[in-house]
Amino acid sequence: MTAVFRESAQRVIAEAQKPVAQGGRMRVDTGFLRASGTASLNGLPPATRDRPGEGTFVYNPAAAALVIAGAGIGDTIHFGWTASYARHREYGTSSQAPDAFMRTAAQQWPAIVARVSGELQSRSLSGGATPGR
Repeated sequence: MTAVFRESAQRVIAEAQKPVAQGGRMRVDTGFLRASGTASLNGLPPATRDRPGEGTFVYNPAAAALVIAGAGIGDTIHFGWTASYARHREYGTSSQAPDAFMRTAAQQWPAIVARVSGELQSRSLSGGATPGR
């Protein structure tokens, strides 16, 4: 169960973070919104912040993976974006349609859990490695 929980959480985050250019819903210009993605256990991620300057920004999925690796059954994994405009991108504005990257990823949770569970059952029956351990 722990392996399914952890792997499913990582896949939902990966789906939310997937750029439009790769078939996702997150528009990427400088990469700041995507790079501001932060995971935490049993509490909300840090407060919002403005972009620290010009340039491009890179998301590091290993940071979220480390948080998830410490999660156990009964923990709540939070993932959020600290970019000050994240809410506007998720829900849209009067002049901009919503991107809905978070909501559409979260809606896939049941299917992702089922898929991961099936993969893990198949691997355990064949003696293969188990993700998330």
